Amino acid sequence: MSCEFRGKEQTPDIVALVMAAGVSRRFGSDKRRARLDDGRTLLETTLATVSQVYPRCWLITRPEDDLGEALAGYEDIHRLAAPHAGHGLGGSLGDAFRELISQQDSAVAAAVVLADMPWLNAATCARLNRHAGPGRIVMPRHQGKRGHPVLFGRDLWPALAELKEGEGARGVVQANRQAVHAIDVDDDGIWRDIDSPRDLEAPV
Repeated sequence: MSCEFRGKEQTPDIVALVMAAGVSRRFGSDKRRARLDDGRTLLETTLATVSQVYPRCWLITRPEDDLGEALAGYEDIHRLAAPHAGHGLGGSLGDAFRELISQQDSAVAAAVVLADMPWLNAATCARLNRHAGPGRIVMPRHQGKRGHPVLFGRDLWPALAELKEGEGARGVVQANRQAVHAIDVDDDGIWRDIDSPRDLEAPV
């Protein structure tokens, strides 16, 4: 982890949504519980990174999940069982943003973090936070390739709350291209995810 990162900074109020409601079909088992070289699970690693940067965080899971052990020691992380999780990432995102709106969350933006990206650098998240705004979609870019997390300003939340199915928020991003701000970062962890057990062996 970068030595430049010094913990939660005085940046715009941002809530994180850790998307962990997938079914891991390509992995062959529950990849959220797969262990990395340091002994931590994939999900624990992601939550450890996110908790350094975001004062508030929601872990988005399937209703039938039992992931209480992953939340041990993380008092600021709350779980949301997404009723539409079976309809793809878009369904889970819609559930999450409807919840934020119903809670009247005051955050300037919400950072959508994928739970299967254990090499994401906390300093990258902190840098993205500084560019967040109510009408902006902020995303990282490394070597010309965009990745996650993606920060959606609160003006975009109603459109995201309309999602009920699909692979994600691509349609919302395409419909609001003028709001997109791609931030160049030196972090390939923004697009290194885990799809198969072989990916766990990738060099850090």
